[in-house]
Amino acid sequence: MRSEKVLEEHDMLTVRRVLAATAIFTSAFLLFTVEPLFAKRILPWFGGSAAVWSTCLVFYQTALLLGYLYARVLTRYAKPLTQAVVHITLLLLSLILLPIGPSDWWQPVAGAPPIWQPTWKILIMLSATLGLPFVALSATSPLVQYWLARTGEPAPYRLFALSNFASLAALLGYPILIEPSLDILSQRVWWSVGFGGFVALCGGFAFLSRSETSRMVSDAKPEPLPIFRRFYWFSLSACGSMLLLSVTNHITQNVAAVPLLWVLPLAIYLLSFVFGFGAGSFYQRGVWLRLLALALGLLAYSVYNIDAIDAMEYSLPIFLGGLFVCLMFCQGELYLNRPEISGLTDFYLVIAAGGAAGAIFVGLVAPSVFDGVYELPFTLFAIAVLALVSTLSSGWPLRILWVGVVGCMAAVFVANVKAYHENSLLLVRNFYGSLRVVQSPHAGPEQTRTLFHGTIQHGAEFLWADRQRRPLTYYGRDSGIGIVLRECLPDTPRRVGVVGLGTGTLAAFGLPGDTFVFYELNPQVITIANALFYFIRQSPAHVEIVEGDARLSLQREHEPFDLLVLDAFSGDAIPVHLLTRESLALYLRLLKPNGVIAFHVSNHYLALAPIVQQLANQAGYQAVQVTNHDDPDNSVFAADWVLVTNNPAVLDNAAIRLHSSPIEKRDGLRPWTDSFNNLIEIVRWSNGSKPLNW
Repeated sequence: MRSEKVLEEHDMLTVRRVLAATAIFTSAFLLFTVEPLFAKRILPWFGGSAAVWSTCLVFYQTALLLGYLYARVLTRYAKPLTQAVVHITLLLLSLILLPIGPSDWWQPVAGAPPIWQPTWKILIMLSATLGLPFVALSATSPLVQYWLARTGEPAPYRLFALSNFASLAALLGYPILIEPSLDILSQRVWWSVGFGGFVALCGGFAFLSRSETSRMVSDAKPEPLPIFRRFYWFSLSACGSMLLLSVTNHITQNVAAVPLLWVLPLAIYLLSFVFGFGAGSFYQRGVWLRLLALALGLLAYSVYNIDAIDAMEYSLPIFLGGLFVCLMFCQGELYLNRPEISGLTDFYLVIAAGGAAGAIFVGLVAPSVFDGVYELPFTLFAIAVLALVSTLSSGWPLRILWVGVVGCMAAVFVANVKAYHENSLLLVRNFYGSLRVVQSPHAGPEQTRTLFHGTIQHGAEFLWADRQRRPLTYYGRDSGIGIVLRECLPDTPRRVGVVGLGTGTLAAFGLPGDTFVFYELNPQVITIANALFYFIRQSPAHVEIVEGDARLSLQREHEPFDLLVLDAFSGDAIPVHLLTRESLALYLRLLKPNGVIAFHVSNHYLALAPIVQQLANQAGYQAVQVTNHDDPDNSVFAADWVLVTNNPAVLDNAAIRLHSSPIEKRDGLRPWTDSFNNLIEIVRWSNGSKPLNW
């Protein structure tokens, strides 16, 4: 009888292990597919800004903390039966919010006064439409591990590694499999179906765990943990989270705000947990501390020059590789300093608190406190300090090494701050990024004033009086847009719409009687263009500036344009919602019969011209790419413009023909729509011989 009872208990434990592993895997997979799904859903509503993802990460880390806190309170203060009832109730309540994702009711309305700043609106929207399911999913790993430990499971920490493996699978699967195959609506439906299955699975496990029987060693009162040890956990987790967001911001602001580049740093973050918590002796402190010194040096070198733009085939491996080494130090130290099973939920709670604090610092505090983007070098310095702390029990050679590394990281941070202020007339930042107005130090005919958004120039102007109205940078008179404005439009009065203000350079082409309407999302850009540059003030044309997302603003327009300029892609971080079938239909509705749409598609990393050509051909229009040459003496850059029109005066223009270039071939492109886009198909993995002027 006794052997049968033992066998029965063993079988039940096996069932619970399988259910626990499946529930944890499913919850993590759902968590990390809904993250890019939700962010991609709301990205067009906020101008395609890279800050959308960092704001979402603030919510995700904070909601994760709430899930862990819920698990901690539930396991400490409630009996097993009560724990099961409460958690099943929470799971059932979460079903109310299906299908997942915000409705169109949350979408900003053009022209309506903003009730909240974009950051707070995103956080409120996420809380209202995703909060309950996210907290329920977040609580699964610590809660199920605790319930399993009550039955005598000896190694529940391995399930934490399983959780992160599932998260990693979801993140890598999203841009490779899910995003190219399913539109947003289908993704929402399938996710909701998966969540319903998870509720049934996790609810069943909670029911099986309702028993009062406990075999945990921790049923005895656990020994209190030292404050320093908890603070060390918190600091390691916070620095890991800060580095994740800082590197993500750097990549997305200078490449593209798309799920592909959101998920890569987050995948590295999860991979570090998998190796740190699931591979046992993989983390050897001495080895990884030496690798960490090298990684910090490479990252510091990469951010030292704030104006540098490296080819993606070099910059991505450096940032992602450096991120992995730094995070392996953080997670490896956490695992080495983990508590006994009795402190499991406390441990996870402190880790979650540190992760939330780090995300809040980078996502909310830094944009308010720092006038430049200093958080990445600051985080490198903080990690170096933690590494020095970890060597307190090591020999003097290692400690001396890390004293030197801390000094170097402090020097890089100070140099970074000084570089942002050097020759800067103005340095500001908000939800949409960091803006810097730089004036060349030597007076004379060549003295210029330049607007930078991150590392990207968004326009420049000569300060010498007789040269102030000369169009520079991407808008030279022989550029695609310059030729159209000089030679291809009807006589004045002309009506020109421009998406993206920058310094207002295109107003220099204005003639008396013309109307130029600029659409600009960032209010700080409007202030800078009016106050620090002369193009708008000195233009003979009538100039209007409309604040807000261009696509929402254009939906309210009724008067047609002779020329519509899409200049929101001139940096490397592009708003993809302005390059879809639906957006082109809107532009064509506002275009006169012989009008022209000009897309500025200069980009280091993305081949945008094939997308424009495909959209134009499907709409029955022709597309021609016009590329001008560098003219350094006149501060004119090589630029790519794609002109969409059926106007023979444009297509047969001699200057257009002279400067036209074939559009790059990209086979198998699927047309972009509001619910589908896939940037993997148009990535330029190598810049080749193309000059990099920005």
